[in-house]
Amino acid sequence: ESDNLVGAFSDSTVTVDNDTQLGLSGTYMFTNHIGLELLAATPFSHDVTGASGALDGADIASVEHLPPTLSAQYFFMASDSKWQPYVGLGVNYTTFFHAKVGSGAAAAGVTSIDFDDSWGLAASVGVDYMISDNWGVNASAMYADISTEATLKAGSATAATVKYDLDPMVYRVNVVYKF
Repeated sequence: ESDNLVGAFSDSTVTVDNDTQLGLSGTYMFTNHIGLELLAATPFSHDVTGASGALDGADIASVEHLPPTLSAQYFFMASDSKWQPYVGLGVNYTTFFHAKVGSGAAAAGVTSIDFDDSWGLAASVGVDYMISDNWGVNASAMYADISTEATLKAGSATAATVKYDLDPMVYRVNVVYKF
């Protein structure tokens, strides 16, 4: 049974669908130009679907993940400027959980699936626009290096491992409040 499973995945690629979630971030300003941001979000949920080969179009798995990201940011303008463009560089840790085998993978003999957690770099650009002394809006884009390896099992035997780079672009629009 394991050999059939490996064969089904050997010529196949997969895709992961997009998801939108509520996020929260906080930035501590060490100086007028340097801050440290922690980004958190509610769990993302993704469906993994076969994209080519024997499993093209097949429901492979569903999985949830949390991708907290810690970034150092550099703000270009003086702290009293209404416009605050910035760049950031940091580290992303993504933990995967609630992985479920999809019907297409089950038909190929998969009985369980597990996704490895991921550490990777994150880079961002953004801008804050302050409407008042305390309130503003923010828009940003972030690239996160998220790579995982899925272990597919048939019973207790590991039948296949599949590496996948998610590497999402994350777009945010935020309300800003300065303390």
